[in-house]
Amino acid sequence: MQRPGRPAPVAVALDAPDLDTAARWAALVTPHVSTVKIGLELYLRYGPDVVATVRGASGVEVFLDLKLYDIPATVAGAARAVSRLRPEILTVHAAGGTDMIRAAVDAAAPGTCVAAVTVLTSMGAGDLAALGMPGSVS
Repeated sequence: MQRPGRPAPVAVALDAPDLDTAARWAALVTPHVSTVKIGLELYLRYGPDVVATVRGASGVEVFLDLKLYDIPATVAGAARAVSRLRPEILTVHAAGGTDMIRAAVDAAAPGTCVAAVTVLTSMGAGDLAALGMPGSVS
């Protein structure tokens, strides 16, 4: 049960077409939810400033969904680069392996949760089979 006066432990995706829309959506939801998610497209279009813009004065937690995937040193550098933004959650691709994930964790800002994405929601059984992962998506 949600305690009165506390935002719900929910992340709202700000998959907006532009920064003004993302900021407006963030302003509408931040009194009610704990976290907003900034995806790769919005981040690449507007850069690191998008985080400050959507966080605003609310202090809402930021889920930076970049799904980093490269060699460990490169992912560590990317995680270090976004550390100044203080995301509460930063995503990497689990397929990058243990060393890559560890590199991201070690380089991330203290308090940042590095979440490893295993399967994209757009993938079906055929996609998984082509990757050598037979079985159902569920």
